[in-house]
Amino acid sequence: MRIVRADSEGRRTAAAWLHGGGVAVVPTDTVYGLAARPADTDAVRAVYRMKGRPEGMHFPVLAASVAQVRELGVAFTPGAEALARRWWPGPLTLAFAFGPALDRPTWLDGRAEVAVRIPDHDFLRALLEETGVLVVTSANPHGAPTPRTAHDVATCLGSSVDLVVDGGELHDIPSTLVNVSGLEPSVEREGAVSRDAIVGALQEAR
Repeated sequence: MRIVRADSEGRRTAAAWLHGGGVAVVPTDTVYGLAARPADTDAVRAVYRMKGRPEGMHFPVLAASVAQVRELGVAFTPGAEALARRWWPGPLTLAFAFGPALDRPTWLDGRAEVAVRIPDHDFLRALLEETGVLVVTSANPHGAPTPRTAHDVATCLGSSVDLVVDGGELHDIPSTLVNVSGLEPSVEREGAVSRDAIVGALQEAR
């Protein structure tokens, strides 16, 4: 396993590794995440193996900007617009439906939804600008505690991952997940952003 720092050299190393079809552990504004380019089928399958997660359970996607999110062909409802304005970049994941008249990448074919967020993490957003959107899921086996440091990741995942970007100690509070595919947004997982804050923001936007 190779561990690099979350600096410009580490970003170049991680970008090259991901472009080459590899899986990397990256720091986010919430937890360490296993990352792969979503069009690299073998890399995404490797993430499923590392997580021990059934392949039918889709992973969330991280993006560098709203422009990258829109390139996924998602339907921005008024609720989604309000929440994105308030918490992006930040610890809020939005599960979107697709716009029927919008183009989407082929790796999203057959999907009804995609969960996306823009992280409040300068290193990671810069990496995402180089790689495009990435599939990212917490860097721990399915159901196990989420590691807080690069050393903990190395201990947890062992030889199954080859590259770890060390971003220091992170907290283990996940993002809040809100489904915005329907007319009324629905909180599916409460995390760093409280349910009350989501409800309040939506009421203010009306």
